[in-house]
Amino acid sequence: MPPLRLLLADDHRLFRQGLRRVCEAAGDLTVVAEAESGDDAVRLAHQACPDVVLMDIQMPGLDGVEATRRIVETCPGARVVVLTMFRDERLVFEAVKAGAQGYLLKDIDEAELVEAVRRVGRGEALIDPALAARLLDEFRRLSRAAERAEGLEELTDGEMQVLRLVAQGADNKTVAQTLHLSGRTVANRLSEIYRKLHVNSRTQAALLALRKGWASLKEE
Repeated sequence: MPPLRLLLADDHRLFRQGLRRVCEAAGDLTVVAEAESGDDAVRLAHQACPDVVLMDIQMPGLDGVEATRRIVETCPGARVVVLTMFRDERLVFEAVKAGAQGYLLKDIDEAELVEAVRRVGRGEALIDPALAARLLDEFRRLSRAAERAEGLEELTDGEMQVLRLVAQGADNKTVAQTLHLSGRTVANRLSEIYRKLHVNSRTQAALLALRKGWASLKEE
C-alpha cells in the first residue's frame, strides 16, 4: 500500500519539524505539506490532497476548528486529527462538530501518535482517553436543545448494526467483514446514518449512539 499522505498544520516550525521526523521515520507515512496558519492549511489541503491532517487548534488567521470545518466540507478525502495542548472539553466538542476524526494531546508518545495516524487513515475515530468522558458529558449537555427542536429519523436495522460497530471503533473494512457487506454498502449506510442523525462524521455518530444507549464501547 502507498504511504499515508500527511499535512502538518502548526504555527511552531520546530514542532512541525519534530512531527515530520517522527512520522516519516515510521516508513509508511509521508509529509506532503506543512502549514503555519489555518488559512494555509485549507489552501494546502486542496493542493496536496492529504489523507490525514494533523491540526493545531490555536493558529494565526483561521483557528484549527474553522480550518477543520472548511477542509472537511471541501476535501472529503482528508481526515483531520486535532493535535493540541488544550484539554478544554468545549474545544474538543467544537472540533468534533467541525468534523475532526480525532482529538489528541501533544504529550502523546511518539509510537502512539504514529499508530493513531494509521488508525485514522483507516477510517477510525480517536479521542484522547483522558478527554473522552468529558466530551460525552459536553455532547449530552449541548445537544439536548437541538434534539428537542428537531427529531432524529429512525435508523433501519442494517444501519443500526453499522452504527454499533462504528461506536466500538471499527473501521469500514472491519464493519464490512463482520456484517458480510461490501465496502460500498457500508459507505452508503454511513452516509444515511449521518443524514438521519444530523451529524457530519463517524466520531459524532459514535458519540450520539453511545449517549443514547444504542451501543456500548465493548461488544456485548
